[in-house]
Amino acid sequence: MPQRLKFAAEIFKIGINPVVDPPADVLDAIFESAGRSKGPIPVRGKLNGAEFIQTLVKYDGRWRLYLNGEMLKASGLTAGDEANVEIEFDPRPREVKMPESLHVAFKNDIEARKAFAELPPAQQKEIFRYINALRTEESIARNVEKILEQLKGIETVTPLAVMRARKKGQA
Repeated sequence: MPQRLKFAAEIFKIGINPVVDPPADVLDAIFESAGRSKGPIPVRGKLNGAEFIQTLVKYDGRWRLYLNGEMLKASGLTAGDEANVEIEFDPRPREVKMPESLHVAFKNDIEARKAFAELPPAQQKEIFRYINALRTEESIARNVEKILEQLKGIETVTPLAVMRARKKGQA
């Protein structure tokens, strides 16, 4: 079982994103548990006592733990606060399933399916998460249709953020 490590760090922002930088000894232990020190590394832990599941990523030459809105709300923290973090490697798979509505749409639209297959895996997952988070059948249908249009290069009135083109070299 992975070892839970503890550290305290000030929350700061990179752009609009709140983050903490885990110390080197914590990172070394996580890398050892993960068996690697490259690519995104799945982790779990507590932020001021509030449970979280997240991913460590390397950005601008340093490993970062990004703190999403749900994590901050649950912990009662904000940028500038000192966070007490407990963290460990999370070996559980992070598979995100394709929403059934998108699967059906791709069966009926070969052009969109081919364009989707050319997207980076991270962007495909982001699209799955986006559709899976929608609540009503109406909004799911509307957004699946927008995704299909954008995959085929059809301009839409309000392009979806999950469909923005990535810059070369950006994950």
